[in-house]
Amino acid sequence: MFGKNKKKEKVLILGLGGVGFFLARRLQHEEYEVTAIEPDGERLRLADEVLDIRLIKGEAMDVGCWREADAENMAIAIAVTDNDAVNMMAAQIADGFGIPSKIARVRSLQFGMAGSILSAEDLKVDLLIHPEELISQEIVRMIKLRDGNEVIDIARGQIQLLAARITDDSVLSGKQLKDITLEFSDFAFRVVAIARGITTIIPSGNIEILPHDQIFVMAGSSNLPKLMKMAGVSQGRRQRVMIVGGGLVGSRVAELLQKSVEVKLVESNADRAKDLSDLLPHVEVLHGDGSQAGVLNLAGVQEVDTFISVTADNETNIMSSLLAKNLMEKAHGRNGANDRTIALVNKSDYQVLAATIGLDIALNKKSMAANVIMEYIRRSELFTVAHLHGFDADVVELVAAPDSPITRKPLSKLDPGYHGKILVGAVQRNDHWYIAVGDTHVREHERAIVICQPMQLKEIRKLFAV
Repeated sequence: MFGKNKKKEKVLILGLGGVGFFLARRLQHEEYEVTAIEPDGERLRLADEVLDIRLIKGEAMDVGCWREADAENMAIAIAVTDNDAVNMMAAQIADGFGIPSKIARVRSLQFGMAGSILSAEDLKVDLLIHPEELISQEIVRMIKLRDGNEVIDIARGQIQLLAARITDDSVLSGKQLKDITLEFSDFAFRVVAIARGITTIIPSGNIEILPHDQIFVMAGSSNLPKLMKMAGVSQGRRQRVMIVGGGLVGSRVAELLQKSVEVKLVESNADRAKDLSDLLPHVEVLHGDGSQAGVLNLAGVQEVDTFISVTADNETNIMSSLLAKNLMEKAHGRNGANDRTIALVNKSDYQVLAATIGLDIALNKKSMAANVIMEYIRRSELFTVAHLHGFDADVVELVAAPDSPITRKPLSKLDPGYHGKILVGAVQRNDHWYIAVGDTHVREHERAIVICQPMQLKEIRKLFAV
């Protein structure tokens, strides 16, 4: 679906909230022909100001709007309104119009899951997205990773990406990447992304690593222990967790962790706290305002290793996490350097900033849902391996076409215009993945892993001729 001959493939989006708007912007940029149906005038006004797509004011349940949108000629229908029932019914309508691919966002876990009375097939949905479940599973995965640092397996486990924060006393601090590569020359690795302030940098060899940068480093899986040692990351596992917010995400994370991790959950609503106490017998549920230092102290934040704030309010999550980080560091001193905070931040403008002002991981359930949808849409020719949380960057895997620009020169000789936009991190050769360096020359039909900012996907497409 992402190739040259399908640039004008038609996509219908139902709902221009956070997910719908994000998808419309990405799909427009990648040269799909996008139409959106949205009843809210303010959302339509904003979309009209910044997007070049066709907009129809109306309800997703109004078949007349579907006909006005030319639904029978759509390739993909994406139902991401704020109403589960509307999204599920929209898939039925899309099926009636003969739309081949149908995607729906459903918050309730009672539909489309294993054992549900109605499966995705029953609902006529090809891809069913549960945003809260996606974010909950991601948080649980992170808790179970080494020391709370993010480690992503890619290339069928042969390559791994490690996220690490640079401290003032880090051996990497104040050095250019080219010098770091020479100093640690006993194994191959690449720093593939740097979050600094509100900016994500796709680095070149002249970039200097600074204190408080958050970096993603790529290396072969066999070299992960060396990589972690170089980055100053311990391999211990975290076992004590505090969650602020007992909504859909907080309660689900607690449910998934309660039998293997010591979990405390702080909920501000007394009735909800009582209900959660009954529902989660292995979780210590506390009633209180998790944005207050006194409450966190009484709850024992000094004793936890990972703090998670997943309330419905972005600012509360950011401030609670910063407060908890400060209290944890005061209690643990230098031994608290590896304490971790995870915040749910659903405003895109806050996400990179949150990850660089002291928080370790900032997750956005809207962008996560949208990224999963984009992976599905692009699945035939461009496979997104991962989105780097807290970074405005994606990791994609693709194959170099014959006589594509990437095959004509070694990486170091490529057009300088690609510098700072695209970085080839690894190449598969003879069924083995290798970390790419300056003199690596990608050959036709070879598979590569590329790191880029999301809006540079068109440049990757040109480079690999896909």
